[in-house]
Amino acid sequence: MKAIIIDDEKRARLNLSLLVDEYCKNVEVVAECENLPEGVKAIRKYQPDLVLLDIEMPGHSGLELLDFFDENEVKFKIIFTTAYHEYALQAFKFSAVDYLLKPINPEELSNAITRMEKQKSSETNYSLLKETMKQDVLQRIAVPSGNSILFLETEDIQFIKGDGAYSEIKCANDVKHVVSRNLKNFEDILCSNPNFVRIHKSYIVNVNFVSAYNKSDGGNLVLKNGLQLPISSDKVQTILDSIQLIKR
Repeated sequence: MKAIIIDDEKRARLNLSLLVDEYCKNVEVVAECENLPEGVKAIRKYQPDLVLLDIEMPGHSGLELLDFFDENEVKFKIIFTTAYHEYALQAFKFSAVDYLLKPINPEELSNAITRMEKQKSSETNYSLLKETMKQDVLQRIAVPSGNSILFLETEDIQFIKGDGAYSEIKCANDVKHVVSRNLKNFEDILCSNPNFVRIHKSYIVNVNFVSAYNKSDGGNLVLKNGLQLPISSDKVQTILDSIQLIKR
């Protein structure tokens, strides 16, 4: 595979090139570029399979790369390299876009390239990533469903029930989706939004759908549709505070 590195820091480019050379024997770095315009020229010239792209550079964000190409020209995959904050990492995860945190770990680099080789083009959604990065909180998430990617509005999610490596997402229209992600994954993504609270080892709830807290039988939350969800005793005050915050 041919790869291009785009990063404004010379040391970062050199380090990444050395890592690729040592740990990814099936990948050849054909160009190293210090800004987006250079990267665009190199992509047109070398037609790479992979672009290792720094997302934060002077003058241009790495997210702008695809603005320079028509959809039918994008025959390369992107792995973002970033030192970004937590929210951006959530955006990457739920747009089904791969990323590497700086400083880059060789094993994670190798794993990301292996995933990229197996990945179908339909599994990446850079436009969703761009949209998500403009938000203060996630408004849509992308979740795997068989051979497809579902795009769900977070405001429509009533609750998520975890069951081992799988989770069931129950939406406002009574549609449910079973996806191959564990509940901790959803907690990492959604619970920075005050509307979502992990209330139990098996449940995350959207507090906008909670109608009552029932103290009997160990405690549970009653949703607007009448469903009851268990709540751990140490989460009761958290959920009451969250509902009070939203009412304000």
